[in-house]
Amino acid sequence: MFRDGGGIQFDDGRSKTYEELLSNPDPKDELTQSYPVGPQSYVAPPVNFDPGRFRCAALLKKMYGENAKEVESHLATIPWLPHSTHRVVRITRVNGVDRQLEAVSAELDQLSPEDKKYVLKPGGTFNWRPIAGSDQLSAHSFGIAIDIDPAYSDYWRWNATADHEKLIPYKNRIPHQIVEIFERHGFIWGGKWYHYDTMHFEYRPELLQQKER
Repeated sequence: MFRDGGGIQFDDGRSKTYEELLSNPDPKDELTQSYPVGPQSYVAPPVNFDPGRFRCAALLKKMYGENAKEVESHLATIPWLPHSTHRVVRITRVNGVDRQLEAVSAELDQLSPEDKKYVLKPGGTFNWRPIAGSDQLSAHSFGIAIDIDPAYSDYWRWNATADHEKLIPYKNRIPHQIVEIFERHGFIWGGKWYHYDTMHFEYRPELLQQKER
Protein backbone atom coordinates (compact mmCIF):
# COMPACT_ATOMS: atom_id res chain seq x y z
CA MET A 1 0.00 0.00 0.00
CA PHE A 2 1.31 3.44 -0.96
CA ARG A 3 0.58 6.86 0.50
CA ASP A 4 -1.82 7.62 -2.34
CA GLY A 5 -3.90 4.60 -1.33
CA GLY A 6 -2.88 2.56 -4.35
CA GLY A 7 -1.20 -0.80 -4.23
CA ILE A 8 0.66 -3.37 -6.30
CA GLN A 9 0.07 -7.10 -6.13
CA PHE A 10 3.13 -8.65 -4.48
CA ASP A 11 2.65 -12.09 -6.03
CA ASP A 12 0.52 -12.76 -9.09
CA GLY A 13 0.73 -16.51 -8.41
CA ARG A 14 2.12 -17.34 -11.85
CA SER A 15 5.07 -19.59 -12.52
CA LYS A 16 7.31 -17.78 -15.01
CA THR A 17 10.06 -18.68 -17.44
CA TYR A 18 13.32 -16.75 -17.35
CA GLU A 19 12.14 -14.53 -20.23
CA GLU A 20 8.84 -13.84 -18.45
CA LEU A 21 10.72 -12.90 -15.28
CA LEU A 22 12.61 -10.31 -17.30
CA SER A 23 9.60 -8.92 -19.14
CA ASN A 24 6.81 -9.02 -16.57
CA PRO A 25 7.96 -9.69 -13.00
CA ASP A 26 5.95 -8.95 -9.88
CA PRO A 27 7.68 -7.69 -6.70
CA LYS A 28 8.07 -11.23 -5.38
CA ASP A 29 9.83 -12.26 -8.60
CA GLU A 30 12.44 -9.56 -7.99
CA LEU A 31 13.64 -11.64 -5.02
CA THR A 32 13.67 -14.97 -6.87
CA GLN A 33 17.46 -15.06 -7.16
CA SER A 34 19.63 -14.25 -4.15
CA TYR A 35 22.28 -11.62 -4.82
CA PRO A 36 25.67 -13.00 -3.68
CA VAL A 37 28.12 -11.10 -1.49
CA GLY A 38 31.53 -11.83 -0.03
CA PRO A 39 34.81 -13.18 -1.41
CA GLN A 40 33.14 -16.26 -2.92
CA SER A 41 30.78 -14.11 -5.03
CA TYR A 42 33.39 -13.07 -7.61
CA VAL A 43 33.05 -16.06 -9.91
CA ALA A 44 31.54 -16.51 -13.36
CA PRO A 45 27.77 -16.70 -12.70
CA PRO A 46 25.79 -19.72 -13.90
CA VAL A 47 23.55 -19.42 -16.95
CA ASN A 48 20.70 -16.92 -16.49
CA PHE A 49 21.72 -16.10 -12.93
CA ASP A 50 20.87 -12.38 -12.96
CA PRO A 51 19.82 -11.23 -9.45
CA GLY A 52 18.53 -7.69 -9.83
CA ARG A 53 17.68 -7.80 -13.54
CA PHE A 54 14.08 -8.76 -12.73
CA ARG A 55 12.53 -5.32 -12.15
CA CYS A 56 8.85 -4.67 -11.55
CA ALA A 57 8.31 -1.51 -13.60
CA ALA A 58 5.00 -0.71 -11.89
CA LEU A 59 6.72 -0.69 -8.50
CA LEU A 60 9.65 1.41 -9.70
CA LYS A 61 7.30 3.93 -11.33
CA LYS A 62 5.27 4.15 -8.13
CA MET A 63 8.39 4.90 -6.09
CA TYR A 64 10.52 7.02 -8.41
CA GLY A 65 8.20 8.53 -11.03
CA GLU A 66 5.77 7.54 -13.76
CA ASN A 67 7.64 9.31 -16.56
CA ALA A 68 10.89 11.12 -17.32
CA LYS A 69 9.58 14.50 -16.17
CA GLU A 70 8.40 13.14 -12.84
CA VAL A 71 11.66 11.30 -12.22
CA GLU A 72 13.66 14.42 -13.12
CA SER A 73 11.73 16.45 -10.55
CA HIS A 74 13.23 14.23 -7.83
CA LEU A 75 16.84 14.34 -9.02
CA ALA A 76 19.67 15.79 -6.96
CA THR A 77 23.03 16.91 -8.32
CA ILE A 78 25.93 15.65 -6.23
CA PRO A 79 29.70 16.09 -6.54
CA TRP A 80 31.54 13.03 -7.81
CA LEU A 81 34.90 12.32 -6.13
CA PRO A 82 35.22 16.02 -5.21
CA HIS A 83 38.86 15.73 -4.10
CA SER A 84 39.85 14.16 -7.41
CA THR A 85 37.54 15.58 -10.10
CA HIS A 86 35.22 18.50 -10.82
CA ARG A 87 32.44 16.23 -12.03
CA VAL A 88 28.85 16.03 -10.81
CA VAL A 89 26.20 13.35 -11.29
CA ARG A 90 22.41 13.39 -11.05
CA ILE A 91 20.63 10.78 -8.95
CA THR A 92 17.21 10.55 -7.29
CA ARG A 93 16.57 11.90 -3.81
CA VAL A 94 13.80 9.34 -3.27
CA ASN A 95 14.65 6.79 -0.57
CA GLY A 96 17.83 8.75 0.17
CA VAL A 97 19.63 7.36 -2.88
CA ASP A 98 21.52 10.64 -3.34
CA ARG A 99 22.91 10.45 0.21
CA GLN A 100 24.01 6.85 -0.30
CA LEU A 101 25.77 7.70 -3.55
CA GLU A 102 27.50 10.66 -1.89
CA ALA A 103 28.81 8.25 0.74
CA VAL A 104 30.02 5.92 -2.04
CA SER A 105 31.75 8.86 -3.72
CA ALA A 106 33.51 9.85 -0.50
CA GLU A 107 34.89 6.32 -0.04
CA LEU A 108 35.95 5.99 -3.67
CA ASP A 109 37.79 9.30 -3.32
CA GLN A 110 40.10 7.63 -0.78
CA LEU A 111 41.22 4.84 -3.12
CA SER A 112 44.72 4.54 -4.51
CA PRO A 113 45.29 6.13 -7.94
CA GLU A 114 45.50 2.65 -9.48
CA ASP A 115 42.01 1.72 -8.23
CA LYS A 116 40.52 5.19 -8.56
CA LYS A 117 41.07 5.27 -12.33
CA TYR A 118 38.04 2.98 -12.79
CA VAL A 119 35.62 5.53 -11.33
CA LEU A 120 37.01 8.96 -12.24
CA LYS A 121 34.90 9.29 -15.40
CA PRO A 122 31.38 7.93 -14.81
CA GLY A 123 29.53 6.78 -17.90
CA GLY A 124 26.11 8.08 -16.88
CA THR A 125 23.29 8.12 -14.36
CA PHE A 126 19.73 9.26 -15.15
CA ASN A 127 18.56 8.45 -18.66
CA TRP A 128 14.94 7.54 -19.42
CA ARG A 129 15.50 4.72 -21.90
CA PRO A 130 14.86 1.03 -22.52
CA ILE A 131 17.47 -1.64 -21.90
CA ALA A 132 19.44 -2.43 -25.06
CA GLY A 133 17.64 -5.11 -27.07
CA SER A 134 14.48 -4.80 -24.96
CA ASP A 135 11.39 -2.67 -24.45
CA GLN A 136 11.83 -2.78 -20.66
CA LEU A 137 12.91 0.43 -18.94
CA SER A 138 16.47 0.55 -17.65
CA ALA A 139 17.18 1.25 -13.97
CA HIS A 140 18.78 4.47 -15.27
CA SER A 141 15.27 5.64 -16.16
CA PHE A 142 14.44 5.98 -12.48
CA GLY A 143 17.60 7.79 -11.39
CA ILE A 144 18.80 4.87 -9.25
CA ALA A 145 21.76 3.66 -11.32
CA ILE A 146 25.26 4.77 -12.23
CA ASP A 147 27.70 3.45 -14.80
CA ILE A 148 31.38 3.87 -13.98
CA ASP A 149 34.02 4.35 -16.70
CA PRO A 150 33.07 2.25 -19.77
CA ALA A 151 36.72 2.22 -20.85
CA TYR A 152 37.48 -0.28 -18.08
CA SER A 153 34.22 -2.20 -18.28
CA ASP A 154 32.85 -5.34 -19.90
CA TYR A 155 29.34 -6.07 -21.15
CA TRP A 156 27.87 -9.40 -22.17
CA ARG A 157 26.60 -8.15 -25.55
CA TRP A 158 30.15 -7.21 -26.52
CA ASN A 159 31.26 -10.82 -26.04
CA ALA A 160 28.21 -12.90 -26.99
CA THR A 161 28.11 -14.83 -30.28
CA ALA A 162 25.29 -15.40 -32.75
CA ASP A 163 25.09 -18.98 -31.47
CA HIS A 164 22.74 -18.65 -28.49
CA GLU A 165 23.58 -22.18 -27.37
CA LYS A 166 27.13 -21.14 -26.52
CA LEU A 167 27.98 -19.89 -23.05
CA ILE A 168 28.74 -16.18 -22.84
CA PRO A 169 32.39 -15.84 -21.78
CA TYR A 170 32.65 -13.92 -18.52
CA LYS A 171 34.96 -10.90 -18.33
CA ASN A 172 35.64 -8.37 -15.60
CA ARG A 173 38.31 -5.78 -14.81
CA ILE A 174 36.65 -3.91 -11.92
CA PRO A 175 38.47 -4.35 -8.56
CA HIS A 176 36.47 -6.06 -5.83
CA GLN A 177 37.17 -3.19 -3.45
CA ILE A 178 35.10 -0.84 -5.63
CA VAL A 179 32.20 -3.29 -5.74
CA GLU A 180 32.23 -3.67 -1.95
CA ILE A 181 32.09 0.09 -1.42
CA PHE A 182 28.95 0.32 -3.53
CA GLU A 183 27.39 -2.72 -1.85
CA ARG A 184 27.92 -1.23 1.63
CA HIS A 185 25.62 1.59 0.59
CA GLY A 186 22.84 -0.45 -1.02
CA PHE A 187 24.01 -0.70 -4.64
CA ILE A 188 24.19 -4.03 -6.43
CA TRP A 189 26.70 -4.69 -9.20
CA GLY A 190 25.95 -5.88 -12.72
CA GLY A 191 29.18 -7.87 -12.73
CA LYS A 192 27.49 -10.58 -10.67
CA TRP A 193 25.07 -11.39 -13.49
CA TYR A 194 25.40 -14.03 -16.20
CA HIS A 195 24.34 -11.24 -18.57
CA TYR A 196 27.01 -9.07 -17.00
CA ASP A 197 27.43 -5.31 -17.17
CA THR A 198 30.47 -4.52 -15.08
CA MET A 199 30.17 -0.73 -15.28
CA HIS A 200 26.65 -0.85 -13.83
CA PHE A 201 25.58 -0.26 -10.22
CA GLU A 202 21.99 0.27 -9.10
CA TYR A 203 20.34 1.01 -5.78
CA ARG A 204 18.54 -2.17 -4.71
CA PRO A 205 19.08 -2.47 -0.95
CA GLU A 206 16.33 -5.07 -0.61
CA LEU A 207 18.52 -7.56 -2.46
CA LEU A 208 21.45 -6.95 -0.13
CA GLN A 209 19.21 -7.13 2.94
CA GLN A 210 18.29 -10.70 2.00
CA LYS A 211 21.73 -11.67 3.33
CA GLU A 212 21.05 -9.98 6.67
CA ARG A 213 17.90 -11.96 7.49
